[in-house]
Amino acid sequence: MPKWKNTLHEVIYEADTPAGKMFDIILFILIIFSVILVMLESIDDFNEHYHGILLTLEWAVTIFFTLEYIARLVSIKKPLRYVFSFYGIIDFLSTIPLYLSYILAGSQVLLAVRAFRLLRIFRILKLVKFIGEASQLQSALKASKTKIAVFIYVVLILSVILGTLMYIVEGDDAGFTSIPRSIYWTIVTLTTVGYGDIAPQSNLGQFLATVIMILGYGIIAVPTGIVTAEFARSKKSHEEEDEENTHYVHINTQACPNCGIEGHRDDATHCFNCGHVL
Repeated sequence: MPKWKNTLHEVIYEADTPAGKMFDIILFILIIFSVILVMLESIDDFNEHYHGILLTLEWAVTIFFTLEYIARLVSIKKPLRYVFSFYGIIDFLSTIPLYLSYILAGSQVLLAVRAFRLLRIFRILKLVKFIGEASQLQSALKASKTKIAVFIYVVLILSVILGTLMYIVEGDDAGFTSIPRSIYWTIVTLTTVGYGDIAPQSNLGQFLATVIMILGYGIIAVPTGIVTAEFARSKKSHEEEDEENTHYVHINTQACPNCGIEGHRDDATHCFNCGHVL
């Protein structure tokens, strides 16, 4: 790979060098700025008075992201891996809408897709000071997914049963016109949202509503406790590994210039996926 491509790769894909950190910080600021532009454009009065300025700023941001997208393609040996990766698709979707608005009639609605740029912040958070905590949180979420899935299944069953009971007790007069609508009310009540568009009128219905409200407080705490327990277990495991291997950090921001995969150790000299020299 030519030297200029290696340099470009280090700046765009890495966060271990001063240039890479500076690029990520600039990218972070522009992402936040671009999302603010999208929000301001949705305010009719503001957009009417400052449409020209907002459009000029959006074009400037879009051109920058376009050049960045092209730079990411040319700085790796297998650009299709980036194109069809999660972040590659997000980068494309958040860049193309402004161009489409001038080509396809009625495509202005796609401009809201620019808000997807916020997802790119997760890539920027690969900075060394964040990557350890991000890795532990990811491990905790993966370890919790089965328990959370079972918990959601139980909540859905509970919502169907309680919603059906409320439909039988209250009926059409109180707004519980069908079982699905009663289930909707149950879920809204369990999550302590309480829109107030439907409310039980009978004493028995209000008693059931009280029970559901109390259950809601306990239900909200369960997934939080599951993830917290797994996070604590994951953190303890990482600390034990670090005590055994104090001479390197297990994961850094190094991305393979050939296949683009991340997650290499500090002492790695070759990519664990394709074997290319790092």
